[in-house]
Amino acid sequence: MDRKRELTSVDIAALVGELGAYEGAGFGKAYLYEEGLLRLKLRHYERGRVELLVDTGDPKHARVASQDRVPPAPERPPNFAMMLRNRLAGAELAAVEQFEFDRILRLRFEREDDSTTIVAELFGDGNLAVLDGTGEVVDCLDTVRLKSRTVAPGAQYEYPDARFNPLSVDFERFRARFEQSDTDVVKTLATQLNFGGTWAEELCTRAGVEKGLTIDEADDEVYRTLYSTVGDLAERLRAGDLDPRLYREDDRVADVTPVPMVEFEDEGWELEPADRFTEALDEYFHALATEDEPGDGDTEGGGRDRPDFEGEIEKQQRIIDQQEGAIENFERQAQAHRERAETLYANYDLVDEVLTTVRNARAEDVPWAEIETRFEEGREQGIPAAEAVERVDGSEGTVTVTVGDDEATLRVQDGVEKNADRLYREAKQVEEKKEGAEAAIAETRAELERLRERREQWEPGEAEDDGTDDEEPAAVDWLSRSSIPVRSTEQWYEQFRWFHTSDDFLVIGGRDADDNEALVKKYLDAGDLFFHAQAHGGPATVLKTTGPSEPANPDIEVPDRSKEQAARFAVSYSSVWKDGRFAGDAYMVGPDQVSKTPESGEYLEKGGFAIRGDRTYFRDVAVGVAVGITCEPETRVIGGPPDPVRERAETTVEVEPGRYAQNDSAKRLYREFRGRFADDAFVRKVASPDKIQEFLPPGGSRMVESGSTR
Repeated sequence: MDRKRELTSVDIAALVGELGAYEGAGFGKAYLYEEGLLRLKLRHYERGRVELLVDTGDPKHARVASQDRVPPAPERPPNFAMMLRNRLAGAELAAVEQFEFDRILRLRFEREDDSTTIVAELFGDGNLAVLDGTGEVVDCLDTVRLKSRTVAPGAQYEYPDARFNPLSVDFERFRARFEQSDTDVVKTLATQLNFGGTWAEELCTRAGVEKGLTIDEADDEVYRTLYSTVGDLAERLRAGDLDPRLYREDDRVADVTPVPMVEFEDEGWELEPADRFTEALDEYFHALATEDEPGDGDTEGGGRDRPDFEGEIEKQQRIIDQQEGAIENFERQAQAHRERAETLYANYDLVDEVLTTVRNARAEDVPWAEIETRFEEGREQGIPAAEAVERVDGSEGTVTVTVGDDEATLRVQDGVEKNADRLYREAKQVEEKKEGAEAAIAETRAELERLRERREQWEPGEAEDDGTDDEEPAAVDWLSRSSIPVRSTEQWYEQFRWFHTSDDFLVIGGRDADDNEALVKKYLDAGDLFFHAQAHGGPATVLKTTGPSEPANPDIEVPDRSKEQAARFAVSYSSVWKDGRFAGDAYMVGPDQVSKTPESGEYLEKGGFAIRGDRTYFRDVAVGVAVGITCEPETRVIGGPPDPVRERAETTVEVEPGRYAQNDSAKRLYREFRGRFADDAFVRKVASPDKIQEFLPPGGSRMVESGSTR
């Protein structure tokens, strides 16, 4: 017998009865995991902490889990979980219901100002929908648009056509259901009365009715006996008169039921009674999940595949190298801050003269641009204080001075002492970061040593030395591998939109006005190139020619191919895509042409900038974005212009402007990727819909084709 991988309608009816005991529990937090697993952390005044799991993936079920069987919280809560946390903050569980006799569970939460219902569809592909007090969908995991029903944000939630409910029907309708059938009794119970195969056979056995009895042979006595048997079951479910059982076969879970099953008595299974059905469900589905996970010996090829120690060791070594580089960088930064502070004190009178001059001019309402002009004039006259001034920034209220060999940006409203103290504080903050990095590198080195010890202790299988150690390793077919090790490190640029060009230049772009502001102020260095779509509303795009710890180098030559890819990136993530257009113009300038200081009489909005001088234009640039998954040297989602993404990814999907909202497109791409990899757990870990969505342009999209693989 196939093991249960979803709850039956009878199971849900029994579960709803028991979950009613948790009504009044206060909401704590919501978590959403891969494949539609929702975890609700509640607190009940009598039962304490309650962990309610609702899984719409595989297997589909709901249960109250013991605390040691709760999965660890995801690192980054997806938008769906954050929405639930906001809506349910301060709410209490008011009702747990089953929709008719369907495999649909409803959890209604109430608070003074609002009502929220979570609808879990535990059938078919599974789905979660969150409804407001009027029944309108606030959000859902999957959008459904069928002729029969719609489940979409902003629309009224539509239930599937109500299934026949045999637990509440009168005898006449019960009998009529059989008489309309053209098959036998057990199949009619399973399909027309919605009991499913297991319970249809169980009811026949309990009623003493032959399972193969045809409808033509059945009479009123048969129907009344079955009706009475169904009535007894319904009464037990309504009264909560359960006697849960967990069944095992050869130390593996075989089934779980809310009452003992007569049908299973001859199976020879081991029976385990439980006090509550929720406890039996927790034991069953936890055991099922554990058995589904491959053990240490469950590798392909008779144990010849061993853990990828080399890949993990290489990953840890890369992390150590990066951490060592960060520590060196922190040391340089802290030393530079201290030296600037000491230089300010060593040149106290000169620095004080500069700051006092600017403050006095501003007190007389002299414009910042004119103040800068006066310093330029003073520089020509050989005035030492003016010669020390490099630039004045009215938008930030700062003046940048060079004293000796050090350059420092000072706040005009602060005196010399406050500016120096700020630099000392910044040096201390950097040193604290260095201490954190040193602690992290110690942990990484310990993990590296553990990996090496595990590698030494590993006993290989029956693989023999075939003399091919010196040969080039064959290309790995990642798509067909049953297990892919996850290895990735968090990079500083992942806070922005990003990709690497075909020539390995990093390109970063803003997601919003705050990002655009940061890119221009903090990350646009000498030698970099700045791109922007000609259309209004797009990311400030920077092609980096050097890394964050490398000195700027204006002499680096950027190939035309990389420039064109950066321009395509700027156009694709701009309003051109959002407007449904397939091409637009972009321009390129140097970093010294981009300014946060507006022209006289003009105003720059947050995230805006002024461009001065000639621009290099890229005309009629075609939009185009591909999303892919890389498997080596790191496992992650990448996205951007199709060519460089295809070159790096194991498999890609290309998109163009279309009718599917960003989140719906992300889910479509996620399902497409899952169908390509044999290890679908790997896709869940590295390429969730939320991670894919980060690489999709704002606005509607659709897949150009099924995509490609290398």
